[in-house]
Amino acid sequence: MDTNGLNVLKLFVVGIFVNNLMTSGLSATENINMKASVKPSVDLCNETTLLLEMEKCGEIFKHDMKLVDPQNWCNLTYFIREYNFFSTCTEESAVHIGCYWPNPLVESYIIRIHKHFFSNCTLDRIIWVDPPDDTLTILILIPVCLTLAMIALVVWCSKRSDILA
Repeated sequence: MDTNGLNVLKLFVVGIFVNNLMTSGLSATENINMKASVKPSVDLCNETTLLLEMEKCGEIFKHDMKLVDPQNWCNLTYFIREYNFFSTCTEESAVHIGCYWPNPLVESYIIRIHKHFFSNCTLDRIIWVDPPDDTLTILILIPVCLTLAMIALVVWCSKRSDILA
């Protein structure tokens, strides 16, 4: 095998090795320290206990939200820590009890919490307005003119290929 062939083979092997190293670092499941590495069994899910735990998480969240001014309930930056704790609490409680997270019971409880605290946070619909006619005309004509100019340039260059070659 000549030197160029050997160099290509080495480069190919190094490329595969580097690709393997890079893609193994991108896998999310390898880098997360999962507290519950075994998926909970649906048969073991005690729904009564789950609802009681959701109530505990909800009471803590309600207590924390009392400390936030109700005018700021629609701005997540004011209560992101409390909401993160609530979300983590519901997830960890469900997994600890042996239930999947999210599941319909947890989702319905979270929806009730959202309706209680965030029902007035709907944004007004944005009414889209057409730009002025002058602006619209310019925005339409520029791409059309550029397309025509590129077609003319290609045709002109193809006719003059003997001179340009």
